[in-house]
Amino acid sequence: MRSATCRRFRGAVLCTVLTAVLVVPSPTEARVVRIEIERVESPTFEGQSFGDVGPYEKLVGRVFGEVDPEAPQNAVITDIELAPRNARGLVEYAADLLILRPVDPSRGNSRIFYELNNRGRMLSLGQLNDARSGGNDPTTAADAGNGFLMRRGYTFVSSGWDATAAPDGTRLRVAVPIAVNPDGSPIVGPALEEFVVDNDSTLTGTLTYPAASRDTTRASLTVRTRYTDVPEPIDVGGWEYIDERTIRLRPPGTRFEQGRLYELAYPARDPRVAGLGLAAVRDAVAFLRHATADDEGTANPLAGSIEHVLTMGISQAARLLRDFVHLGFNADEGGRQVFDGVLNWIGGASGGFFNYRFAQPFRTHRQHIARRFPEREFPFANHLLTDPVTGRTDGRLERCRESRTCPRLMEANSANEYWVKGASLLHTDLAGDDLPDPPEVRFYLFSSLPHAAGIGSSGLGICRQPRNPLVANAGLRALLAALDEWVTTGAEPPASRVPRRADGSLVPPLPREMVGFPNIPGVLYTGLMSTGDLFDYGPDFAEGILTTLPPASAGAPYPVFVPRTDADGNDLAGIRLPAVAAPRATFTGWALRAPAFGGPDLCDAAGQQIDFPATRDDRLAGGDPRPSLEERYPHARAYVDAVAAAAEALARARLLLDEDVERIVREAETTSAGR
Repeated sequence: MRSATCRRFRGAVLCTVLTAVLVVPSPTEARVVRIEIERVESPTFEGQSFGDVGPYEKLVGRVFGEVDPEAPQNAVITDIELAPRNARGLVEYAADLLILRPVDPSRGNSRIFYELNNRGRMLSLGQLNDARSGGNDPTTAADAGNGFLMRRGYTFVSSGWDATAAPDGTRLRVAVPIAVNPDGSPIVGPALEEFVVDNDSTLTGTLTYPAASRDTTRASLTVRTRYTDVPEPIDVGGWEYIDERTIRLRPPGTRFEQGRLYELAYPARDPRVAGLGLAAVRDAVAFLRHATADDEGTANPLAGSIEHVLTMGISQAARLLRDFVHLGFNADEGGRQVFDGVLNWIGGASGGFFNYRFAQPFRTHRQHIARRFPEREFPFANHLLTDPVTGRTDGRLERCRESRTCPRLMEANSANEYWVKGASLLHTDLAGDDLPDPPEVRFYLFSSLPHAAGIGSSGLGICRQPRNPLVANAGLRALLAALDEWVTTGAEPPASRVPRRADGSLVPPLPREMVGFPNIPGVLYTGLMSTGDLFDYGPDFAEGILTTLPPASAGAPYPVFVPRTDADGNDLAGIRLPAVAAPRATFTGWALRAPAFGGPDLCDAAGQQIDFPATRDDRLAGGDPRPSLEERYPHARAYVDAVAAAAEALARARLLLDEDVERIVREAETTSAGR
């Protein structure tokens, strides 16, 4: 019934299934077999009531699942065949679970909003609800923020998937087995660590996996300042293992140098079967959506109340969702669709170091950091394309199209992803030409925004210029509302808004004139960005196993582009939020590191805020080409009117909600009053 011909390629399993996708569930079907609710708080959020929906309650617990390692749907999981099995021949996992639901389920909207959390941390309440506290245990009224998700009646769910999330009691985690050799002996293989030192107090480096040997002659530690520098070897006597998971420089007490990148290649042991996290997400959602009870008769707390499931991933989690769909996990083993709608926020055109031997899901490419870990791997786009370098033909949606389980998908990115995450590869082919939108997908650029605004983003930090504080929260609320309508009613979402090659709004980063970025006094423009890198990780990479570490560079064959700017330096294309459409500063998605921190490499996830001169005299005295605030907005009402016009135009395009238009205009009035 489930025979298939499969082959692995670059971490994916490509299968030709010899039977229909919709199969009769078997006794060994991957599923949640037990749910344990350990704590119920009803009501939560200090009893706050959310409009017509009323108060919410919180359920905290775990789900326990089993995966059939012989099933074609699970063969994609690296090392699944080497995982210990229970008496039924299945591989087990256990994942943390959090549910926030209306106390009266009949007043909810019959939809799960599932947050695929980031390194075990929930971020969507901060992003969508403007909440500023709560972490993974939202409890107070403040933890609900503006109540956006609750006022709309969603049942909020998040569960563990990241086996490497910190075990500090504050993260949602998944427990997965360690792979072993067929004879039961430990698996030993090469692993790579990178230590990015942005302080002057680092004394040790922590390893993701235990070292198989504490002999430093079997490892290699190097150091460099900028990514493009040639790594300098550190003598085997210049460092040591403190224990199997920790290294330090010698003599003891020597600090790692601020502004330097250290890279350790070493023999590791005991790889976790990290790819089981993908199955844990699939099975948890399928259970909550479809099951009546677990195998022991414990009731599914959401049984019979769910019609649709929407999910959102932020940054790392968005990259996991891209791999989740690509590798076929949006179909459960019964052939049913898992997620109906997906909102990917700031994932770029990347996957991640998720489903590999000695995986490190927490790694993330930037121009300066983590470039030599597998993340940006073909296919990049949702379209079916042929890679001219490897000859491989694939697309991110091919598996779900075969099984008819593709979600409605929104790929939303900040400008930072175009500079450091290859976001242009989402909607350009490998010759650099525009691609049409697939029917299931829409693309959005939030113009001039950084990746990680709003989290410690004031001041310089490690950057050369003040960091960009703009956030996309209001725009993301509108996109989620549109995604919900697309899924539940079929209403077409707002048209894609991204820069395009055809109209000249998507361009190479150099020369400066091509981009249009102004020559602002004191602001260095280098055109530096992450390139379309390709690495050789050795002959077993197709099996999810990296044997050449550090990897050998195979160049940068994939063309990547950035948004063109207006004369102020703000992005021309995309969703120009009112702060960008009626600006008081130049906002960029890129920034440079300060010299003491490895500059002029890019400043990771940050952007810049470069304020306009206050007056014409200030502008002329400083030689600034950008009109001053006084010249732009000759009276206070002029600024408010400009903000209102920008906000109302976005609302007409369904890219802002009315409640956010009103709030944004009120904030503009406050700003203009204090000008």
